[in-house]
Parts: sequence; C-alpha cells; structure tokens
Amino acid sequence: MKETIDGTALVYCNKMFNTLEGKTAHGLVRFTERFEVLGVIDEKHAGKDAGEVLDNRPNGIPIFKSFKAAIKAVSAKNFVVGLAPDGGRLPAEDKEVIKKAIRKGMNITSGLHDILTKDEKLVKLAKKHGCTIKDVRKTPDRDELHFFTGKIEEVDCLKIAVLGTDSAIGKRTSAWIIVHGFRKAGLKASMIGTGQTAWMQGAKYSMIMDSCINDFVSGEIEHATHEAWKNERPDLIVIEGQGSLMNPAYPGGFEILAAGRPDYVVLQHAPKRLEYDGFPGYTLHPLPEQIRAIEVISGKKVIAITVNHEGMEEDEILPACEKITEETGLPAFDVLAHGPEGLVEVLKKLLK
Repeated sequence: MKETIDGTALVYCNKMFNTLEGKTAHGLVRFTERFEVLGVIDEKHAGKDAGEVLDNRPNGIPIFKSFKAAIKAVSAKNFVVGLAPDGGRLPAEDKEVIKKAIRKGMNITSGLHDILTKDEKLVKLAKKHGCTIKDVRKTPDRDELHFFTGKIEEVDCLKIAVLGTDSAIGKRTSAWIIVHGFRKAGLKASMIGTGQTAWMQGAKYSMIMDSCINDFVSGEIEHATHEAWKNERPDLIVIEGQGSLMNPAYPGGFEILAAGRPDYVVLQHAPKRLEYDGFPGYTLHPLPEQIRAIEVISGKKVIAITVNHEGMEEDEILPACEKITEETGLPAFDVLAHGPEGLVEVLKKLLK
C-alpha cells in the first residue's frame, strides 16, 4: 500500500469516464498523493484497466460496473465523486450511490458545486455511520481568506502559469507533468492548485478559484504562491490555470496573471478542437490571437505550447507540434504522450 494523505479510495465516474465530464476521475487515475485509488466505477468501461482506457497505458486500476461490484472486489476507506459535469451539479441517481457508500462506512469527498453537507438527511446518515463528508468546493469563511497585499513580489524563483485556449483542455495534467519532470531532473518544483481536482491529487498549496468570493481570489492565489516559496524554496513554481481568457462560460486566467504574476506562460492547446467546450457555434479563437491576448494583458511572454492530442492518432502528434511551431514561432510539446524532458530543458534555461 502506498503512503497517502487520506488512504484508499473508489472513484465514482459512472457514464462519464474518458469524457470531458470525467476530468476529476482522470486526474486521480493519472496521479494522486491524497488517495490510493483501488478502482473506478463506470458501467461503460467495466472490466477494463482505467489507465489503458484513458491513456493506452495500463496502470492496474480496475473499472467496475457498479458500486456493488466494486465493494465485492476491494475494500476502500473513501468514496470520491470523480464527476465534473457542466455547472458541477449532481444527478439524483448518483446521490443514491453516495448514500450506499455512507452505509458501508466510507468517507465522502466531492468537488461539485452541489454541496453535500447542505443535505441534512445525508449529514445525518454520515453521522450515524461514523463517516465524514468533505465538500472541496464549499466556500471558506471570509475570516479564513486572504486579501492581495503585494507580497508576491518577494517570490524570487521562476514562476510559470499553465493557461489554456479552452476549459477542460488538460492544463492541470500538463502542470503536474512539468512539476514531476523538474523533480526527476533533480530540481525542486511546487504546484499551485487552483481547482478541486488538484486538491484531491494532493497539491499542498491550493485554492479553489471557482468557489472563492471574488474579492479574495487574487489574495488566495498570492497567498498560496507565497507560502509555497516561503516553505519549500523551490526552483520553479507552476500555477495551474482555470478556464480560458475567451471561453464564454468559464473565462479564466486574468486573476492568475494579475496576482500570481508569472514570469512566463505555457499555453495548453488542442489542435483538433474547433469550438469552445460545450458551446457549439462558439468558435475557438485562433491560437496566435490567444497568445497575443495573454501577452497584452500580462506583459509576459508565452514561451511554449503544450498539446492536447484529443481526436488525434499517434502519428499526427509530432506534425501537429511542428505546425504550431511554424505558426507561432514557439516550441510545442505533447508532454502527456512524449514526456516533459524537452519542455523542462526550455524552462531550465530561464531559472533565476
């Protein structure tokens, strides 16, 4: 058993695994220091290996058809909601599965906007069975939040932000891969999580941007970044992006650029994606235009493109990277498919 923060877990992602609405489960299947994932629940891919379904790389995490099948096969301490539907709403049928998990004595972790601890019956049931319910997206009390102070200017290590040309495009995954690539190279790197999944993956320095009161978003980004620098003294800090500058439903990145004050930006892009996630008819702004927008807003350079290979065959990836470099003049890497070494070399040259 690997050492984790919260122990063993089943990840619930029924009917959404390997779709854009399963990205929380995807993150936990790929990497987490908070849980030891013993299995995923998803009837569509039952009987398969989760890593193979997701990335064509078996990782020993089985997919079960149902909660009943899962608990027959494994004994887990935690039940983690791995769904990430638009708006963060929980279907009624899924709440029934959560009740089953509570009756089995499992602690519940959810990153949805449907706050489970507001359901008095669910809270009462959890108390009866000695379980906890953790709502990762529950807005913290105001007295726990930080206002922007300017102390970010003390942070003197290299800071990069991994932003994206759209939401649900792989920003967090690429950010983690960069962090792990730096560590593998013998350097110190810290991840600043800005969403619920990064917290679930064990990001030590985190804030949940879309559940934070607006006045304190900048301060929370600054505080997390400053704490990582103060406590870890890393060579590199990587700030996870949210949404995208021009996404109509999930505009994001402004606060990260303003408050995190990255030295450079790495931009995640899916070459085959033509429209904004979930919004047919809303054409994705061209990559060069998005780069210009980031550079105008922040005064900082986009120094590399990380590629999301959704909808692509393996032999299409390198030509797509080459086309991006030809179009933008920037190096392009698919760090998920090919590893982070090339991008790490680019970033190492910028270390302070």
